[in-house]
Amino acid sequence: MFHLECKGHAGKRDDGRPFLRALSCGGRNQEPQEKGILQESGPQASVAILLGDSGSTLGLMYGQLRMTQCDAQATLERPRPHRTITEWLTFDNMHHQWLLLAACFWVIFMFMVASKFITLTFKDPDAYSAKQEFLFLTAMPDMGKSPGENRFPEELKPTGKMLLDSQLAQPLVYMERLELIRNVCREEALRNLSHTAVSKFVLDRIFVCDKHKILFCQTPKVGNTQWKKVLIVLNGAFPSIEEIPENVVHDHEKNGLPRLSSFSDAEIQKRLKTYFKFFIVRDPFERLISAFKDKFVHNPRFEPWYRHEIAPGIIRKYRRNRTETRGIQFEDFVRYLGDPNHRWLDLQFGDHIIHWVTYVELCAPCEITYSVIGHHETLEDDAPYILKEAGIDHLVSYPTIPPGITMYNKTKVELYFLGVSKRDIRRLYARFEGDFKLFGYQKPDFLLN
Repeated sequence: MFHLECKGHAGKRDDGRPFLRALSCGGRNQEPQEKGILQESGPQASVAILLGDSGSTLGLMYGQLRMTQCDAQATLERPRPHRTITEWLTFDNMHHQWLLLAACFWVIFMFMVASKFITLTFKDPDAYSAKQEFLFLTAMPDMGKSPGENRFPEELKPTGKMLLDSQLAQPLVYMERLELIRNVCREEALRNLSHTAVSKFVLDRIFVCDKHKILFCQTPKVGNTQWKKVLIVLNGAFPSIEEIPENVVHDHEKNGLPRLSSFSDAEIQKRLKTYFKFFIVRDPFERLISAFKDKFVHNPRFEPWYRHEIAPGIIRKYRRNRTETRGIQFEDFVRYLGDPNHRWLDLQFGDHIIHWVTYVELCAPCEITYSVIGHHETLEDDAPYILKEAGIDHLVSYPTIPPGITMYNKTKVELYFLGVSKRDIRRLYARFEGDFKLFGYQKPDFLLN
């Protein structure tokens, strides 16, 4: 409590009762001098003094007033402390600061909640991670013909505006791709490059979602991690894509994705005939660059066998300079892939070769009639279309794709092939020619000539 000693002068009314003329109160404990205005008066009466400072009311004080004919004394007290104006201003300023801080925390919290519904993080290099080399500073998109540009007669070819503005025109692109595959599959000259048996190797690449009758053929280094996440959610193993741990996606003991090879022959044929089937492709040479970087340079999943077993095997057989002590180089990798006798090493490497074998060897597009073929370069349009055609667009969404990341990077391709001989590039193209023609990718004359 705050104590105040007050003194003043008294007078006498006509009826003889004393009254207070003035009362001056001085506080203890270094309190400021304050003036009082008497609210009630009378000898030994309870009084309330309304204290003020420069015209501002600060509080009430209560006590006993002792008055004589000439003077008055009072000992007053009130709860301590009623703030001075400076204290109130300081308190008000701090109050506003705390409100502002609370508002900032609320905005941050709401942003964190909202971000749960926006997938912008991709931790896997095959799934558009920050580790992937974009080369945006030096790379310019190839302004040449897009895949499949020459597949339609000129009078029927949809324009870019039609594809962007008309949902009716959009399916023509996908019909065009399937028609191209059918035409190339009929070419006898390319039969060895476009046809393959539907072996266990192929069936192992196809993942099954029986609940929604979907088959997905895995083509590594084309953003397949995200499609596997979509199927994992559809199969019910996890409630949402965001909740799937990265180490589970490629663990086929835990991800709940059955392979088509796990079914009987009759069940396989039934699913191949009746299910929605799709896979994704990208420029064949750019895919090989991605495979080389992912497995032999960065190796983010820590798969030591690529560097310690596969790379030494390639170096021993294909390195021209035997005194060279560096690790595997891209030119070694190209010589291995372009060698007509590469299968001898493929058998030693086992299923690890799925990251660089042809799309034909992986998915047998001439033997299996697929519903949709997606292109990595146009995945922003293709992914929603695939989900819609499969009838699952209301159940799951493909994770957000960072702008420009799927664009063909001609500069990067030129850079990686810079140290590779024309002979080795031509041999590589001879092996992958079927992929280039089946899926409408332009022949890389800038590398071959």
